[in-house]
Amino acid sequence: MIRLFTTSAALALAASAATADYSLTILHTNDFHSRFEPISKYDSTCGAEDNAEGKCFGGSARLVTALEAARARSNNSVLFDGGDQFQGTLFYTYYKGKLAAEMMNKMGYDGMTVGNHEFDDGPEVLAGFMDAVTFPVLMSNADVSMEPALAGKLQKSTVIERGGEKIGLIGLTPQDTDELASPGKNVVFTDPVQAVQGEVDKLTAEGVNKIIVLSHSGYVVDQRVAAETTGVDVIVGGHSNTLLGDMEGAEGPYPTVVNGTQILSAYAYGKFLGELNVTFDDEGNILEASGQPIIMDAAVTEDEATVARITEAAAPLEEIRNKVVAESAEAIDGDRNSCRAGECQMGNLVADAMLARVKGQGIQIAIQNGGGVRASIDAGEVTMGEVLTVLPFQNTLSTFQVSGATIVEALENGVSQIEEGAGRFPQVSGMSFKFDAAAEPGSRVSDVMVGDAPIDPAATYGVVSNNYVRNGGDGFKMFVDAENAYDFGPDLADVVAEYIAAQGPYKPYTDGRISAK
Repeated sequence: MIRLFTTSAALALAASAATADYSLTILHTNDFHSRFEPISKYDSTCGAEDNAEGKCFGGSARLVTALEAARARSNNSVLFDGGDQFQGTLFYTYYKGKLAAEMMNKMGYDGMTVGNHEFDDGPEVLAGFMDAVTFPVLMSNADVSMEPALAGKLQKSTVIERGGEKIGLIGLTPQDTDELASPGKNVVFTDPVQAVQGEVDKLTAEGVNKIIVLSHSGYVVDQRVAAETTGVDVIVGGHSNTLLGDMEGAEGPYPTVVNGTQILSAYAYGKFLGELNVTFDDEGNILEASGQPIIMDAAVTEDEATVARITEAAAPLEEIRNKVVAESAEAIDGDRNSCRAGECQMGNLVADAMLARVKGQGIQIAIQNGGGVRASIDAGEVTMGEVLTVLPFQNTLSTFQVSGATIVEALENGVSQIEEGAGRFPQVSGMSFKFDAAAEPGSRVSDVMVGDAPIDPAATYGVVSNNYVRNGGDGFKMFVDAENAYDFGPDLADVVAEYIAAQGPYKPYTDGRISAK
């Protein structure tokens, strides 16, 4: 009898353990940047003809189809976003966050974190977006208590229920969002590790043992958060537009495992839908995790109702977008991996256009942040829509005067976060410089030349940039107190469009103005 009882008890325990395992499919996107329509291989506008020929990727209509299929493969799924739904196309310029909210509600998102671009038009637009969506929007590493638009509304973490289990969600945004966007002076950003651990401890005390961080802090910071915290099971990443997996262009494995934490990221622009299948035991430990980002190519059919809705939303934009403004003899490379790491063709084009526009005003140097360059342009006719996809921020030209020493300081800032692919990398015109990425930040720049002469630290130089950089964006705080500053020049996109047009068929190039040592 004793043996029988022991065997029965063991079988019961085994059955209980088996039924306690909890499987969850985590579907995710990040850095969508208002790409509601399909994109080309250059992440820019993809025309209807190319789409019909199967040359396009992404778009909301493909995501709707892919999500339906993914949910059908799983009996228990969630859908998250790693931030930066805002900004990037005329759709955002025209609708702000309204169309993003509509599409995300339609797709049934379960949560997202605040990306830095969600602050591009201030806390009020973010608050309006939060009012419109049917899921939690989170940000743990900031104090919003002094910001009336967000106080009491923007939570650090929350708990959702799926398949009878509680899942804790924590939001995370870049600590330097105050340099990257326009959150205003009432929002104070804090260290991500401390913020996440504080929320993990709070959720754990409430009995939640499955915790997911929705992070818009980049692949490097996500690995640091994983390494320096305890209790985080999964990080759904964003900000660095990192592709993880075993496909060409991937920067690491999917998932990337650090300290037992599964780190996910699915590139950007809706080109991929991330899908991780994870199994937890009864104590919330991960037993198994596998998956991959699924490419949203022509094999994924577009949902017809969504196509119709996006076409309707695009109608007011058509006249602006379809206007042919210039011609390019070749494709112009504006890929973020090029323009945030060294001299790039699009960076040269933009900086040259800026300098050409104001050279008659005694301006000698142009500096454009690489993160302000958002796409490439293919060969042939160039439409205003394409130019606005490259330069979507409605920045204006800013002219000012600073010392040579300040310019060197600005260049040092520009290359200080090259390992992270930060948008502050400086694209320039009228000058050249070298940098050593292996050196300590702050001492990486050398051989700075203005025209044919070495820069004089004591001399005063005329500079043109965009109003975002001139006012301290991307860490360029050394320009805030510049002399004779004028931030209200023409729109940068208009300047570039007119410059390309004046060149005849534009021939993109690099000439060694920026070189790595």
